[in-house]
Amino acid sequence: MLRAALIGFPSSGKTTLFQLMTSARDAPKGRGDVNIGISKVPDSRLDALTAMYNPRKRVPATVEFTDIIAPARSGAQALVDVAGYKNADALVHVVRAFRDQSVPHPSGSIDPARDAQAMEDELILADLGVAERRLERIEKDLKKGRSAELEKERDLVHRCQKALEDGKPLRALELTGDDLKRLRGFQFLSAKPLLLVINLDEEDLSEVGASIEKAADKAGLTAFLAHAATRAVALCAKIELEISQLEGDDARAFLSDLGLKESGLDRVIRTSYDLLGYMSFFTVGEDECRAWSIARGTPAQLAAGEIHTDIQRGFIRAEVVAYDALTTRGSMAACRDHGEVRLEGKEYVVQDGDIINFRFAT
Repeated sequence: MLRAALIGFPSSGKTTLFQLMTSARDAPKGRGDVNIGISKVPDSRLDALTAMYNPRKRVPATVEFTDIIAPARSGAQALVDVAGYKNADALVHVVRAFRDQSVPHPSGSIDPARDAQAMEDELILADLGVAERRLERIEKDLKKGRSAELEKERDLVHRCQKALEDGKPLRALELTGDDLKRLRGFQFLSAKPLLLVINLDEEDLSEVGASIEKAADKAGLTAFLAHAATRAVALCAKIELEISQLEGDDARAFLSDLGLKESGLDRVIRTSYDLLGYMSFFTVGEDECRAWSIARGTPAQLAAGEIHTDIQRGFIRAEVVAYDALTTRGSMAACRDHGEVRLEGKEYVVQDGDIINFRFAT
């Protein structure tokens, strides 16, 4: 299950967006409380496959979103203490760009760039404390006896400490191989991919439409989005609430009037999915059409394990057809007639949109 944690300063619209994305009805209560909801990843390909097979069950890919109620002024220590942030694969920072005198901003003015940097600084400060404590422990352990692995870990944490002291998030470090694996073990907050959700005024959304470049420029966030592993989506919570109360055709007409093809909430969910480097393959049939989430670059045998470990262990071959081929031909039989169904081995790298039937021994 992919996990993303929503973060944001008070009055940003974070919890409202969480409730809309996950259809949650009750807001979390009290400080430090955690609300968890599941969002379906919108995918027109699954819609088309469902229409083709008319299955008894349609199962989309999902992302788990976590909303955490922090103290009135969420600080670095609050972030460190909340496990929900550390367990997330990515952070989704809801940044306030809307103006509403009835909802005062804690800092007294609306400044998205200031808020984005302030949150980044808190993540960096939280990670710096983690790095310093880990270095103390490593040095104590090394005094007891030399360890090549501990020395490599010390070098990596020193490198992280230097970046953090320079005010750089750890997602900016270009790590590979074993160092990347070691870093994941620390669950550093600033190492996680970051999605900024720019919560605009209604008139601002009408002006910028689906252009994130225009939205970022208007919010003063263009330079911030140049950072590594950082993306953005712009929406208006007020409009998203209105859309959520409309029927399908009315909602689409509303979006069309705004020059948008899909809701902001769908874009947040889809972009979170993409930001994490995930994609979908499909299994189809009269019983079920389902989208399965895997990391890009996953070989067929490991992809089979997403369905069931028995399929992974007994893997023989993957029967694969591309989405475009199947929807163009109209049936698997027609794809076979045209030589478009392939038998692939366990090392085959699954492609986004592949429709796969796994052959395996029980």
